[in-house]
Amino acid sequence: MSFIPNIFVRKAPERKASAAKALIALHRTGAPVWTSRDYVSLARAGYERNVIAYRCIRLVSEATASAPLRVAEAGAVMADHPLLTLLAKPNPEQSGAELLESFYGFLQTAGNAYLEGVTLDGLPRELYALRPDRMKVRPGKSGWAEGYDYSVAGRSVTFRKPDDGSLSPILHLKLFHPTNDHYGLSPLEAASASVDLHNAASAWNKSLLDNAARPSGALVYKGPEGAENLTGDQFDRLKSELEDAYQGSANAGRPLVLDGGLEWRSMSLSPADMDFIEAKHAAAREIALAFGVPPMLLGIPGDNTYSNYKEANLAFWKQTVLPLVKKTASALTGWFAPVWPDAQVICQTTDIEALSAERDAMWMRVSRADFLSEDEKRSALGLPAREGGDA
Repeated sequence: MSFIPNIFVRKAPERKASAAKALIALHRTGAPVWTSRDYVSLARAGYERNVIAYRCIRLVSEATASAPLRVAEAGAVMADHPLLTLLAKPNPEQSGAELLESFYGFLQTAGNAYLEGVTLDGLPRELYALRPDRMKVRPGKSGWAEGYDYSVAGRSVTFRKPDDGSLSPILHLKLFHPTNDHYGLSPLEAASASVDLHNAASAWNKSLLDNAARPSGALVYKGPEGAENLTGDQFDRLKSELEDAYQGSANAGRPLVLDGGLEWRSMSLSPADMDFIEAKHAAAREIALAFGVPPMLLGIPGDNTYSNYKEANLAFWKQTVLPLVKKTASALTGWFAPVWPDAQVICQTTDIEALSAERDAMWMRVSRADFLSEDEKRSALGLPAREGGDA
């Protein structure tokens, strides 16, 4: 009877899965994937010690956190919704703006940002932003992340994605990385060379001030015949007098008194010869470019890309802030879909003050369109139709 096909054996149901993604985890299934860069060093050299990178991260994170997020269902913006309440007060310690500022700050510094959702009775009750350097992706057999390991001071907790389609405990938002499958590439890492150059220029300037703002040089001794060199005691005394009487900002401009036979010869280039200031400004502009911040907003002199500050601010919001906010809103919508399938998180641009001039111009153009009805004009402006319509 072996030739009779076994018609009673049911095939396994087909499931959607990427054929290429599974190759990533063949050699280390279930093992944590560590980030390949030193987050702490980048944060200290960039955010903590570099004024340009610090200001760029603050500008982006504060602006994106101030963009108003709303909840819509069936195209109508909801005035009251559990998700809206959660976004406004995510946890007892932070407001919604504070949580999002931390979230976006981590994203700009590390290229990755993580939100933890605390559930009770199947509903999310609190949200927390977790430090990205403590989080590790745990890939599954399919190559996608099946969980996350969060480690602090030798202790670790694992967040696993549920298999029943319920709410995942972690939302991972990352920036595009061309050579990493699980982690994003931060603007701070892309601008790390410029950050180092800018920091080195600042350190050089500080060292110059510490040495009484004088270029390094040499004291040449021309003694009488038979005594061309200083004795050991004379050399130590001369060195001590120079350090005590001529170095430091308090001694800036003090005239140098030389004994007989001593001649001062400068041995270093001046700041003008090294083009020091311009190199520092060029590094600052490259840092701003990586973060998408117009240099004019940072007060960098010599940059005439924008005709005025107003246009630079508008470009910053349209090219940097709004795309990031819309990306986050889309990620939040997908994350909360198992709980609120009809809810959609949107950014209400009509409440953004920086876009008021452009919004007024659009309203003026639409209002002058005589070939459109009132409801068509409202629809073009993103407003709901009136009750009863044009009738």
